[in-house]
Amino acid sequence: MKTALITGANRGLGRAVAQQLAEQGMTVIVAARNAAAGETAAQHIGHGAVSVQLDVTDSASIAAAAEQVTRSHGALDVLVNNAGILPEATNTDPAEEVDLEMFRRTYATNLLGPVGVLEAFLPLLRNSPAGRIVNVTSTMGSLTDQIDPDSPYYSMALPAYRSSKAALNNVTIALAKQLAATSIKVTSVCPGFVQTDLTPINHEQAPLTAAQAAAPIVTAATLPAGAASGTFIDAAGPVAW
Repeated sequence: MKTALITGANRGLGRAVAQQLAEQGMTVIVAARNAAAGETAAQHIGHGAVSVQLDVTDSASIAAAAEQVTRSHGALDVLVNNAGILPEATNTDPAEEVDLEMFRRTYATNLLGPVGVLEAFLPLLRNSPAGRIVNVTSTMGSLTDQIDPDSPYYSMALPAYRSSKAALNNVTIALAKQLAATSIKVTSVCPGFVQTDLTPINHEQAPLTAAQAAAPIVTAATLPAGAASGTFIDAAGPVAW
């Protein structure tokens, strides 16, 4: 039985991904910053789901989670870097687009967090016969999209969020190259505009439920052996970098 770990899986998109992978027969590990919330989510997901406390901004927490998963499972088949934040969505002074503290906070979760998780869990993924890494990013991180006047996101600056996702896309490319000789595949996935707490402003305008948005992530988590690594996709297919 395959084992999958999803960060930020106690609610929203992460929980929907965990639910769908569990229903496909995987042993799901709900990684959550709040241990109690993770345990509750795992109980609701069922199918043998378990939880682990993991704060992606805390290196000690990441290390402890990796040690726990190593003791309990010995290998990891799927890692979904889902945890992310968008504090700019509630910025009360949108004129101040260049805010160092905003960048630090955003990058800590959206970029350095996934990198720390990758560093800790890559040895476990190497123990899998077919490891899959999914970095949940966004079309808003696409440089091509950012300079396209026809993009629905063209007028949105959000430099901390958009650049953090662009940087995470670069990690996907680099890691895919480094792991090219292995059976591990790495994919960036844009789930779309989702009805989650990530975007509290205009939340009701989001067209996708968490369950719907989880679909391309699940696809990337279950890529067949012959699939390409180092790609950027959404529900419709490839996304321009």
